[in-house]
Amino acid sequence: MDRSTIEKSVKKVISEILRIDEVEITPNANFIFDLGADSMHSIQLVAAFEEEFDIEMNEEEAFSVQTVAAAVDLIQNTLENRS
Repeated sequence: MDRSTIEKSVKKVISEILRIDEVEITPNANFIFDLGADSMHSIQLVAAFEEEFDIEMNEEEAFSVQTVAAAVDLIQNTLENRS
């Protein structure tokens, strides 16, 4: 799966969980400071990403992610390393 496809799906998931328009979601957007996520949202986002991409993320790494681009990177690395 290419990065563009991953990023599009990540934005869709973030939009659904945080109830914000996808145009507000930029690669450098910080989940807490820019997008308004709290700890409960973080749990929901990780679960939604795992379901969307059919992966199991390293929880420590997943909860340390602060930006959309970092989430895309982690998901991309997880997808590449699962085979």
